[in-house]
Amino acid sequence: MATSMGCLVLLCLVSPLLLASAVHGHPWGGLFPQFYDHSCPKAKEIVQSIVAQAVAKETRMAASLVRLHFHDCFVKGCDASVLLDNSSSIVSEKGSNPNRNSLRGFEVVDQIKAALEAACPGTVSCADILALAARDSTVLVGGPYWDVPLGRRDSLGASIQGSNNDIPAPNNTLPTIITKFKRQGLNVVDVVALSGGHTIGMSRCTSFRQRLYNQTGNGMADSTLDVSYAAQLRQGCPRSGGDNNLFPLDFVTPAKFDNFYYKNLLAGKGLLSSDEVLLTKSTETAALVKAYAADVNLFFQHFAQSMVNMGNISPLTGSQGEIRKNCRRLNNDH
Repeated sequence: MATSMGCLVLLCLVSPLLLASAVHGHPWGGLFPQFYDHSCPKAKEIVQSIVAQAVAKETRMAASLVRLHFHDCFVKGCDASVLLDNSSSIVSEKGSNPNRNSLRGFEVVDQIKAALEAACPGTVSCADILALAARDSTVLVGGPYWDVPLGRRDSLGASIQGSNNDIPAPNNTLPTIITKFKRQGLNVVDVVALSGGHTIGMSRCTSFRQRLYNQTGNGMADSTLDVSYAAQLRQGCPRSGGDNNLFPLDFVTPAKFDNFYYKNLLAGKGLLSSDEVLLTKSTETAALVKAYAADVNLFFQHFAQSMVNMGNISPLTGSQGEIRKNCRRLNNDH
């Protein structure tokens, strides 16, 4: 245990080292935070101000924008493929199981894109908008700040199959979740740290109903779920119907980015099966849950670094892809 904690502390040193090395070539695979400093100097400011307005209007939007970046990056890399609507050439990822009736924030992205096109036409990608909006959202609700490496370009296609298969699901087993992260080049620390994004946001009854009524097929509630919390959830999530009823992923401080998500897991009050298994199915992930519950600064450092790692999944750079003028469609799709 002591050694594993020692390793965790070493991970905290990664971030400053990365920043230092940014001066000597770019450690983020060709992406770097200053990418638009000359071509669109107000880009970050424009994104931040529109995200701030949207979150002021509805706090939940912060979680929605973080999730949009996640669901983008896990399918074909961080390339804004998730934003494309159906067209003659595109089957939209918005219709996939994880996204349908669930993914949101598209109008905020449209608003940001319109403002950026007015300021610097054809310059800032939709993929970079998603990465910046996720960071700004996190900060606005009390989470950590990180420098967002930039320079992603936008995809020329989408993958509904990738969306259905590659995004971790609330009922996936822990080995499946870890495998889905590893396929993207992410590790177990990334799994546990990024799951902490569930310190904000809401989940639909359909995503956790089985835990309340029939977790293993024996007609019994999930034994790792606190009994009184389960009873409370059943009131708003019946056996059938109410699929879209919403519940906070962190019932203690649902609108604040903090480490209560992990404290809740320790009390058997994680909402999704995919949350609670981090504590119950692996000593490695459980050690991280306990570390983050005990030390919010450690969680913030790891979350920030893992968001940079996730934002670096297979970006399109250079002359690959395009810079969409409208995030919902390809430039040649009229």
